[in-house]
Amino acid sequence: MWPWGHLLFGYLLYSLTQHLWARRRPTAGATLALALGTQFPDLVDKPLAWGLGVLPSGRSLAHSLFVAGVVVSLVMAYAESRSRGTEGGAFGIGYLSHLVGDSLYVVPTRAWDQLAFLLWPAVPAVDYPDESFVAQLAKLELPTTLTPETTAFAALAGVVVLLWLADGAPVAAECLTRLVGRDPPTSEA
Repeated sequence: MWPWGHLLFGYLLYSLTQHLWARRRPTAGATLALALGTQFPDLVDKPLAWGLGVLPSGRSLAHSLFVAGVVVSLVMAYAESRSRGTEGGAFGIGYLSHLVGDSLYVVPTRAWDQLAFLLWPAVPAVDYPDESFVAQLAKLELPTTLTPETTAFAALAGVVVLLWLADGAPVAAECLTRLVGRDPPTSEA
């Protein structure tokens, strides 16, 4: 899954949990923490595997449920100690949504061995192409025809954007409020 797919999927899950269980909209701080969580496994694993060759795969260390449990617990404990439990929970949902998102493609194919990354290092890492993100991005082509995959992604993107707008556009709204709410600079002549 591409970074924007992880972000959309994570925001959908987080916003729904906020509405269903907490009965509130996502805040700007929680949305930023969520965004970081949705990208965290790739921000750790891809450079360490592809750039430095320290990890056996771009889905190993931070994609492991063992590591995810430790990282999410530490982040949540730290956030709670700073009275930022909501942000810690948002990071955790973002992180775990990333792992779910990377696992979804296996369901239709039933190639369960491709989920070995979830149990790394207890299970050997799956051999994925060792191309850099830039190399993969260079090969990315915009679809010229509608496929079930592009249609599903476009539908997900549309739903999530509408949900984000209904939530008050967290982060963007706060940035605009701060920008507009500031007094204009004065010039001393």
